[in-house]
Amino acid sequence: MWWPPFLYPPPASAFVAAASVVQFAAMAKAGLGELRGEHLAYSKFWQVVAGKQQKKQGGGALLTSRQGMLVAYVPALVVAAASFAVPGVVEGVRTQLLSAVLTVHFLKRVLEVLFIHQYSGSMPFNTAVSISSSYFLITTTMIYTQHLTAGLPDPPLDLLYPGVVVFAVGIAGNFYHHFLLSRLRTKGGDKAYKIPTGGLFGLVTCPHYLFEIVGFFGFAMIAQTAHAFAIASGSAAYLAGRSCATRRWYESKFEDFPASIKALVPYVL
Repeated sequence: MWWPPFLYPPPASAFVAAASVVQFAAMAKAGLGELRGEHLAYSKFWQVVAGKQQKKQGGGALLTSRQGMLVAYVPALVVAAASFAVPGVVEGVRTQLLSAVLTVHFLKRVLEVLFIHQYSGSMPFNTAVSISSSYFLITTTMIYTQHLTAGLPDPPLDLLYPGVVVFAVGIAGNFYHHFLLSRLRTKGGDKAYKIPTGGLFGLVTCPHYLFEIVGFFGFAMIAQTAHAFAIASGSAAYLAGRSCATRRWYESKFEDFPASIKALVPYVL
């Protein structure tokens, strides 16, 4: 049976196979939902899309946006960092690097929530838990799948260290554009939305999502498992849909929004 030379053979695990299919399908479905205007209940899309009030999703208790994003990210950070303390889980350089970059990824997100992002509004508790569960499961299954490769020969095409470079580019680009977004809100508390500038914002509306996708494919290149590539592909599908929705939102809010600015990939999409 032919198998791509950059991947480990699939493990004999029904759980991993099911997780790969379910997690990819769930993220791709969420991306299609974004294109259809069915947005997760957070950020500006919960309030207004194309000038129309959206129905409240989730219901129940409300958190501040900052609290909600901490609920979303902290469990994944904890499980990634804790994997080093579980005997026999993080063995070998590849698994150690995967756990390390996952830890760095979610630590960066938590620090951005605390010190970089400017928030207004609220988030339903159910939405925060849903996002948190998704990140927690993604992180857990990627590390577990990598653990199952212990003792196997590396794939003929080794992408480990190129993957570290790709991850570094992704996390740096994502942070830089998040920082630019945070500068749109003035210190005086101005909550009005503005067209972002600087970096790749002159070419696409969501360069932060573009670099997030790059980071996820960095994970996949480090892991070199079909499961990690399924997660990266599903994340790309979701963020592509959200990027297109973001571009439509900017067009609806700003009559002078440049037609040349794409949603996610410069000059292409």
